[in-house]
Amino acid sequence: MKKIIFFNALVVTALIVASPVYAQSADVSKVQTFIQSVIEVLVTLAGVTASGIFVWGGFRYITSTGDPEALDGAKKTIVYSAVGLVIVLAAFVLTNVVTQLAHSAFGG
Repeated sequence: MKKIIFFNALVVTALIVASPVYAQSADVSKVQTFIQSVIEVLVTLAGVTASGIFVWGGFRYITSTGDPEALDGAKKTIVYSAVGLVIVLAAFVLTNVVTQLAHSAFGG
């Protein structure tokens, strides 16, 4: 119990004694450029990964040699990689649209 009281007193003292901190002006264009660069890199990596998985599914499809389970697995791999690629491209387009709307709404 004494530890809790001491800790609470310490926190209250720190809050009372703390000096105010004033925010500096931030350069929003640098932050926006950084976020756009990160998104572009992530979209590129996701696109390359989805394309590689798509090729792997095609290879599995070709080499399935008539095995129904292998053929079904290869088809699922191809479909899922195509869906993933569509999701990545849709997310990229959506972020670009939101960025342009925010830029026109808030200026820059």
